[in-house]
Amino acid sequence: MASEQDVRARLQRAGQEHLLRFWAELAPEPRAALLAELALLEPEALREHCRRAAEACARPHGPPPDLAARLRPLPPERVGRASRSDPETRRRWEEEGFRQISLNKVAVLLLAGGQGTRLGVTYPKGMYRVGLPSRKTLYQLQAERIRRVEQLAGERHGTRCTVPWYVMTSEFTLGPTAEFFREHNFFHLDPANVVMFEQRLLPAVTFDGKVILERKDKVAMAPDGNGGLYCALEDHKILEDMERRGVEFVHVYCVDNILVRLADPVFIGFCVLQGADCGAKVVEKAYPEEPVGVVCQVDGVPQVVEYSEISPETAQLRASDGSLLYNAGNICNHFFTRGFLKAVTREFEPLLKPHVAVKKVPYVDEEGNLVKPLKPNGIKMEKFVFDVFRFAKNFAALEVLREEEFSPLKNAEPADRDSPRTARQALLTQHYRWALRAGARFLDAHGAWLPELPSLPPNGDPPAICEISPLVSYSGEADLGSHLGTVALGVARGAVTRQKVGTWPLSPARLQGLEVYLQGREFQSPLILDEDQAREPQLQES
Repeated sequence: MASEQDVRARLQRAGQEHLLRFWAELAPEPRAALLAELALLEPEALREHCRRAAEACARPHGPPPDLAARLRPLPPERVGRASRSDPETRRRWEEEGFRQISLNKVAVLLLAGGQGTRLGVTYPKGMYRVGLPSRKTLYQLQAERIRRVEQLAGERHGTRCTVPWYVMTSEFTLGPTAEFFREHNFFHLDPANVVMFEQRLLPAVTFDGKVILERKDKVAMAPDGNGGLYCALEDHKILEDMERRGVEFVHVYCVDNILVRLADPVFIGFCVLQGADCGAKVVEKAYPEEPVGVVCQVDGVPQVVEYSEISPETAQLRASDGSLLYNAGNICNHFFTRGFLKAVTREFEPLLKPHVAVKKVPYVDEEGNLVKPLKPNGIKMEKFVFDVFRFAKNFAALEVLREEEFSPLKNAEPADRDSPRTARQALLTQHYRWALRAGARFLDAHGAWLPELPSLPPNGDPPAICEISPLVSYSGEADLGSHLGTVALGVARGAVTRQKVGTWPLSPARLQGLEVYLQGREFQSPLILDEDQAREPQLQES
């Protein structure tokens, strides 16, 4: 272990000697821990990190003055539209995606390095429950979607296949995440196919370029952003692991989107048939000023431009059909070939420029007292996963419906946007739509039919609560084929009696998908349809 003298000399070269100012007050064990942490910080890199952080924070914020002239929408030929494409085109995309999955060429990679601080919890976001009737966490929903897409691909192609799940964590989330997965038996996935690894941490810095101490014996560290993925892939030899497994295509996504479709065969197939080395799912912006990055071109290369960098005048521009000219909202849902990721880790990662995040960072003052600031006092430097788009040789984007594929969980209640309530409503409303399309009818407390609304409110509860397990339906389509299921039979219209739960073999020759369970049947809320049974707790036998 490095000595105190060595560490002091290194800190002096970096201009950060203040990090040992409480040395005389520390006991032997905290001294050793602090020396071990500081020894990992290379003096030149630390000095450069602090300089860049202070300079970046001092620069004027807002749109670069010449950005508007350099912006262009993505070329139409590089954009697919899942909801507007003809059925045959969408079928081709989906079939190609399933084919690649069946060949064990597809992996998913979860970005899960952040904590649930904005949600008001101290544990990783993936462990959060948004209040579903099933009480499932984000991690469980995602694991079950992996299991289901493996099953669907295997059934279509007569094989057993695996979609490996790579989970990028941080020092703060690795332990709790690994323990949570073990406690839940990896949600019935093979543990050998769940690979967890850590991203790097960077010191938080004051506005004048000094590293922050969060305790007398500990530096304030923060994950290096989701763009830290590329260093982490190299640090932990993840691409080598993918190569051993035969993985060629990687679906990368953020943990907080409750509607995310892991290893989505439509998206995978679209990108593969486009010959893309890099791709992104996008949603149409809800309104010009929506605080979401825009996928577009800058100087002819694909890029995500943050909403704060686009002037109000540019955000308002319209295309010839009346839609927003820059309407491709980024949802952190990406496709990469393994070859592209290899090129990024070996050649392009050093060219990525960190972004400034001004945060409230707890610190110890000159007297050694812990201070929890009420306003931002520090800088965390982050890289973004999408910053590599500009290195792509063949970029493609797939526009999907927001109500089907994007509802992030970011804010604690009672926030109006991106909260547990809005995430829960998005999933339950989606499942209610699926049930109606499959021919189900819902009854009120008096046994009368609930009206089938032509459109559901975007930010409200559906008329009836319906939750469908990912193990029953991946995306609401007719995908079940042959299956044995248990379902609570609904109440016959106008009848007074209640019927017992019934079980029967499902015949694919007569019905497909959710129709097997739901077509022509009536249910009272709440309905929970999972792989074992569909429960109607309010239905009691009379």
